[in-house]
Amino acid sequence: MSDILWAPWRLEFITENDEAKEARKSDRVEVGPGCDPDCFICQAVADDRDRERHVFFRSDLSIGILNRYPYNNGHLLVASRRHVANLGELLEGEQIDLLRQIARWVERLEREMHPNGFNIGLNLGHAAGAGLPGHLHWHIVPRWIGDTNFMTAIGDTKVIPQSLDALWEILTKDEENISKTP
Repeated sequence: MSDILWAPWRLEFITENDEAKEARKSDRVEVGPGCDPDCFICQAVADDRDRERHVFFRSDLSIGILNRYPYNNGHLLVASRRHVANLGELLEGEQIDLLRQIARWVERLEREMHPNGFNIGLNLGHAAGAGLPGHLHWHIVPRWIGDTNFMTAIGDTKVIPQSLDALWEILTKDEENISKTP
């Protein structure tokens, strides 16, 4: 008898087509000068529906968003609020704030989820794997010893047992600058 893997939030990623992408466009808000209306980070910066957009923090210079298609439990994105594509475009204050936020959320994930390590990285440019090459964002991916298993090796499948809503609740439970309304 086969085991059943229940991961309904992955269906959107697997089946997303042009029609679904167009439907998401209808949910867009007006973005500020220098922003890209097609950029999901710029949309999150301009909108106050934090839970719906999976925003877990905002500072004056940066924003944190849960990765909609996580590599692992707890996968976070930390981005500049400004739409910039190159490291040299970041102002010194933005650089400092981004590094502080990355450190802050690594500590929070350590406290809440107890990972054994992290992958932290920036994909700079489309050729380097950036799915959104126009807006700098860092990935924080918690890792556990043995978090790869037979599903990855044999079934070419990664199991992510935690929902984005559950992770959002964990990360925002003590945050004052995030809207808690559904």
